[in-house]
Amino acid sequence: MTTTNEAVTHNQALGAYGERVAARHLVESGMVLLDRNWRCDEGEVDLVLRDGAALVVCEVKTRTSTAHGHPHEAITDDKLARLMRLGERWADAHHLHPPETRVDLVAVLRPRRGAPLVEHVRGLV
Repeated sequence: MTTTNEAVTHNQALGAYGERVAARHLVESGMVLLDRNWRCDEGEVDLVLRDGAALVVCEVKTRTSTAHGHPHEAITDDKLARLMRLGERWADAHHLHPPETRVDLVAVLRPRRGAPLVEHVRGLV
């Protein structure tokens, strides 16, 4: 039986793994990583990147299977609006005025064996 603390630790480790995989994937695709796990009183942004002139707020969802749904299903309209606000707050905190801010999603599926599957969805907002 898994205790609550063990489950939290497992989920944190899985999330950190997914963020590392996502960051590597995005950087290899030409984006510039600016920040990880940026927090303010309104919430947290997993990854902040630059894609050309655009500021990208990236939500990373990591799963070991799709038995409980696809990672896309975890992104609600409220979550998208909050991520957009967080991107604007990040830019303000760093005295930047990007011409465009967008929200992307990276879904990471970590199978029991083999390489992770990575899906990048650009421009949810």
